[in-house]
Amino acid sequence: MPSILTFAEQRDGAPRRASQEAVSEARRLADAAGFKVTAVALGPGARAAAADLGAQGADRVHVFEDEALGAYSTEAYARAIAHVIGEEKPTVVLFPFTALGKDLAPRIAARLGAALVSDCVSLAFKDGRLEARRPMYAGKVLATVRCEGELQMATLRPNVFALGPRDGARQSEVVEGKIDASSRARVRAVTVAGEDEVELSEAQVIVSGGRGLKGPEHFHLVQELGQAFGAAVGASRAVVDAGWVDHHMQVGQTGKTVSPTLYIACGISGAIQHLAGMSSSKYIVAINKDADAPIFKIANYGLVGDAFEILPRLTAAAKAYFAAKG
Repeated sequence: MPSILTFAEQRDGAPRRASQEAVSEARRLADAAGFKVTAVALGPGARAAAADLGAQGADRVHVFEDEALGAYSTEAYARAIAHVIGEEKPTVVLFPFTALGKDLAPRIAARLGAALVSDCVSLAFKDGRLEARRPMYAGKVLATVRCEGELQMATLRPNVFALGPRDGARQSEVVEGKIDASSRARVRAVTVAGEDEVELSEAQVIVSGGRGLKGPEHFHLVQELGQAFGAAVGASRAVVDAGWVDHHMQVGQTGKTVSPTLYIACGISGAIQHLAGMSSSKYIVAINKDADAPIFKIANYGLVGDAFEILPRLTAAAKAYFAAKG
């Protein structure tokens, strides 16, 4: 039976939300086309992740429970996934468009001579071929791309593809795998920035600040609003370049691409480079004293006024609302 294979990025046995979305989208496509769904999980915790992937829609899960795969290595990961592709011979391979997926998918596509469509926001089968839509020119247009060749590959933008219903009773087949995990490059240490913060690429609510805040001493207003919402906190490139916050918080063309349910832009004018990283958000709220700021052209809701007055009031209102809600 033809199949769709997905790479499931996991941490300590818990698949990342972007990986769950990829498996869920594979299940939707497979049900429409009469395919099966296969997933691949690598590293310590891979076996524990299999049950979650099965509940999300995977019929079979290949697990490589190897301590040597605990630290990401493009070479070793590509070798393992290419091995599974050789065994399963899937029609389509899907990756989440995370930092890891962006690095890994092109390597495998080049290794196997496969077509790859990156940063997809919708997928469908048409005349037996995978047809994808992806933003181009900093999000100004959506291109429709059809894969050619025997193997078709795509990476999926996080928070765009809805999670399907989980089926805890689904019993997926687990296949234990072993692979040569050696690599010419070795990870000596991993330093995690913002370890206790909500991950931007997976956040459902993001509050971002721009240079309209005038200085780093005022950025706490954005952080406090983020805490009130239980949201991730982001920033524009101007703020990062000025050294107010770390680069891992940057949203935009040269930062992170995000697609939350709610994006609150505080003191951000809306340069095209920033819009490229957040314009696919479902709801956008813009707070800016300049009524002609470009951000208002894409915002669902706009507040024209002084952020120094609006943000404390909005934070107090959010705290009161969530406290009453319990």
